[in-house]
Amino acid sequence: MNTKKHKVLAISGGVGGAKLALGLYKLLPPQQLTIVTNTADDFEHLGLSISPDLDTLMYTLAGRNNQAQGWGLAGESWQTMAMLKDYGAEDWFQLGDKDIATHLVRSQLLRQGKSLAEVTTHLCRKLGIETTVLPMTDDPVRTRIQTADGELAFQHYFVREQCRPAVTGYRFDGIDSAKAHPDILQQLADEALSAIIICPSNPFVSVSPFLQLEGVRDALKASRAPVIAVSPIVAGMAIKGPAAKMMQELNMPNSAQAVAQFYGDLLDGFVIDESDADQADAIRALGTAVDVAPTVMRSLEDRIGLAEIVLQFSNLLES
Repeated sequence: MNTKKHKVLAISGGVGGAKLALGLYKLLPPQQLTIVTNTADDFEHLGLSISPDLDTLMYTLAGRNNQAQGWGLAGESWQTMAMLKDYGAEDWFQLGDKDIATHLVRSQLLRQGKSLAEVTTHLCRKLGIETTVLPMTDDPVRTRIQTADGELAFQHYFVREQCRPAVTGYRFDGIDSAKAHPDILQQLADEALSAIIICPSNPFVSVSPFLQLEGVRDALKASRAPVIAVSPIVAGMAIKGPAAKMMQELNMPNSAQAVAQFYGDLLDGFVIDESDADQADAIRALGTAVDVAPTVMRSLEDRIGLAEIVLQFSNLLES
């Protein structure tokens, strides 16, 4: 495959996004790939600073993730959580014993004055990850989910309540004052950038926070590189997470076409699953090029295969 030895910027949320990010990581030399990760899911819990999407991405790239559940570390033990339960402490957010080490190191370095990006670089290097992984911002942004039962912090909605409350809206605390990491804006302005890939992540709570950071949407539109998204919705369902449920509750069709409409004129290309091929013409009518491909990633070979398809698509759109 011809990767043209140009730079690629990938935008990722958690489990679904990390799968495609891993495929890109396996195909591209480290210096060609930068992965920007959502941090609006971050929160403070039990005195620790926790970055769920960053951690999922790091563990996945390092080959240490629990592949069965998609998040957390392989070979975990849960003695700390068992002891917390004995103490009657909060145990609704499961933290494995090895996973806690990540949060302890992050929290310590942040208290010492390191930025989240600096801490992330440190953790990635210790895990043997060679490519650049960046949080979308060093500033605190926190997703708040509005529900029929009141407003919830994202992890309370997603984990504690297991996405049961009906969603009526969402917002991002701190988004108005947060700044995108400067390296991201620099990359978007780089003439060597050949593709911007929005991995198959929840468009509302994993990608939208990044897009709402000051200057990001304008920089994406101004970039000469094509912006390509991979649909997180396949045959009306989200492979992982609450995206399809949220779409229904927000009175949107739970379809790949609706995701393309949500991103609007930001996209140059959209990759949909073969099961949604009947939506291709309607998406093209929006002014977005469409590639139809097998997008369900069950194996490493699937991840690499989809990454290759997306890169080839970007080459066509760039030419």
